[in-house]
Amino acid sequence: MIKMNPMSAGELSELNVPTGFGKALAAAPKAKVQWGDLTPIARRDFISWIGSAKQPETRSRRIEKACSMLAAGKRRPCCYSIVSFDLYKALAAVPKAKAQWSDLTPIERRDFIGWMDLAKEPEANRRRIEKACVLLAAGKRRP
Repeated sequence: MIKMNPMSAGELSELNVPTGFGKALAAAPKAKVQWGDLTPIARRDFISWIGSAKQPETRSRRIEKACSMLAAGKRRPCCYSIVSFDLYKALAAVPKAKAQWSDLTPIERRDFIGWMDLAKEPEANRRRIEKACVLLAAGKRRP
């Protein structure tokens, strides 16, 4: 039997918003309206981008930048590549590739994602994801 979570999707996504970001959104009405219009995946990307900052100063800058991007109508954080669920699954199956992926710079990650996304057919995309895992496991930083 499948159990449903009694909370709505909107309530669930709001639980994950970093405190500083929630306060900044409350202070920026245009950004807050745009945030409310985003898909859960787009929200996750903003939250992940902000949360990936290691230094508090970097996190503060990203919160400020996210609010200005949202107020300007942007729907995704700049400099943040969208990683497909298929790639996440493939990386999870190859620990060496996953470790190498974690060590890549944002530009190197974008290069891999861009290369995989060039394959428009689902089967070709799947093959490129597999090849990316092989390259990453071998220590390669570029496709």
